[in-house]
Amino acid sequence: MAEASKRSTLLPRKTQDRRQFIAGAGAAVSFSIMKPRLVRGSQANSKIALGMIGCGGRGTWIADLFQQHGGYEIVAAMDYFPDKVNPFGEKFNVPPARRYSGLMGYRRMLEGKVDAVAIESPPYFHPQQAAAALEAGAHVYVAKPVAVDVPGCRSIEESSAKASARNRCFLVDFQTRTDPFYQEAIQRVHNGDIGPILCGEAAYWAGPPFVRQVEQLRMDPSDPERRLRAWGVDRVLSGDIITEQNIHSIDVATWIMDGHPLRASGRAGLKSRREGTCCDHFSVLFTFPQEVLVTFASRQFGEGYDDIICRMYGDQGVIDTHYAGSVAIWGKNPYEGGNSPGLYKDGAVRNIATFYENVTQGRFSNPTTAPSVRSNLTTLLGRTASYEQAEVTWEQLMKSEERLDPQLKGLKE
Repeated sequence: MAEASKRSTLLPRKTQDRRQFIAGAGAAVSFSIMKPRLVRGSQANSKIALGMIGCGGRGTWIADLFQQHGGYEIVAAMDYFPDKVNPFGEKFNVPPARRYSGLMGYRRMLEGKVDAVAIESPPYFHPQQAAAALEAGAHVYVAKPVAVDVPGCRSIEESSAKASARNRCFLVDFQTRTDPFYQEAIQRVHNGDIGPILCGEAAYWAGPPFVRQVEQLRMDPSDPERRLRAWGVDRVLSGDIITEQNIHSIDVATWIMDGHPLRASGRAGLKSRREGTCCDHFSVLFTFPQEVLVTFASRQFGEGYDDIICRMYGDQGVIDTHYAGSVAIWGKNPYEGGNSPGLYKDGAVRNIATFYENVTQGRFSNPTTAPSVRSNLTTLLGRTASYEQAEVTWEQLMKSEERLDPQLKGLKE
């Protein structure tokens, strides 16, 4: 993709649920621990000393993949909740002295030195944790979305630029971008195989993913620790569903369009539950350059048809993509493509391998940041337009200095 390899100029089907794809993979091999001063490249037969930030379900799952890769040793772990970090530490043989809890636990972890960190905490915390890790000299592997507001996106972009300047790796974990069928199909679109794009659609249809978190809120919605446990239904901690999860289909749309929208209008609502502040459905109209209209819709409730899709229609064909499903081009220049049912796991495995190769071979261009910031900002454009029920332009969004307030009073440092 044209923007993936350069400094971003953005800132002055029927498929299974993604969470059903979780499984282990990879073969372990023997390595020795890599010293922090040596993690600048080409250290054969070395393990990367990894610190994990966020030890919940996703953090524990991806830690298994890091361990199975064979090139990492998990030497430290942090989560706000001791009842999460301690079982994690026992599972991965992290010494009790290197298990950290509380809001500032990640800073205490970084004082102990690690080669790299994997950030799997609620999205609100990603910018500050990534910046702190970089300042501590660590390489950074961070989950999407990278931020929940425009200042957070700026911070991520700045951290990535500093990482490149300091010979450090910074990788954002989007699974779709690693998939060969997506890569080939989208390259063909960029080569003109479907002609000029005239319009498009994207959607994220799914059931409720945070049922247990909602139960936490029902016990005592005034308890700040229960609210933190239920971060997935908190619009500040998660960024709302359009940013926290729907970003997968929106990311593909901006990848295919090879650019960001100029403006958006939309609506959103919450009808399926009483708990939490996140919406459970969005409907947005994005306008890209050349007045290309791309509709977006999502829901997170109910049972039945689930899919994560993006289709773009050109005057000579259509590209049709489904997360963990089929990817193809139909029309004058067809591409049969294929299916990647294991994309949720396989994409993470590929990113973990790429991160290791980048660290050990001294590759510091960090190309995943620019497209990640762009798709993140596009979700914020759609979210802002939906909240305000008004048309919002990209220029207006870029002027925003609003930092969302997570209201962390009452939580332990």
